[in-house]
Amino acid sequence: MQHNREKYLEALKKQLEPNILNHSLALEACMGGIYDYLQSQGKMPANEPNKEEWCLAGLIHDVDFGGEFKEQHPYKTKEALAKYGLELSEVLDQIVKAHAPDFTGVQPVSKAQWAIFCADSLTGLIIAVAFIYPSRKLAEVKVSSVLKRFLKEPKFASGTRRDEVALCAKPEGLDIPIEKFIEICLVAMQNIAPQIGL
Repeated sequence: MQHNREKYLEALKKQLEPNILNHSLALEACMGGIYDYLQSQGKMPANEPNKEEWCLAGLIHDVDFGGEFKEQHPYKTKEALAKYGLELSEVLDQIVKAHAPDFTGVQPVSKAQWAIFCADSLTGLIIAVAFIYPSRKLAEVKVSSVLKRFLKEPKFASGTRRDEVALCAKPEGLDIPIEKFIEICLVAMQNIAPQIGL
């Protein structure tokens, strides 16, 4: 199923404040990076959604975190998109719901669901590390500095759900070591840095 990314992006721009939009773009990039890595390692099951769907799930996962739907996030993804004449397939809906299992009851099972669950709050930590530098640029951020703050400085970017991010290493989940996972997401975000003002 082909989706018109631009139409979804336009809806997000109308619906979300800039920092949530940038987080959404960052997660979209991370989802693409994780997909490519799993493909390259021969670890992508045949029944997984395609890369476009992975990325779109990352892009739209917080669409209801703005405007009149904010109080009911993450339950109103379909309604928020419907407002702009956009649809959400059942597969995408399940991936999106997996980023907040405590609320939705959808526990991550597929690779796409694990990816969105583990990467969601890592984007904030990576951006927070970029903000330490005078340039505030992602280009200067190194994997080692993100890893150090992830492992040894729990008060740094304290909103990061470190326990969730660390589940990227679970063998029955993504089976990606945390250092590699941080590298994948950092590089993916560096690739779109101009789009998110970093």
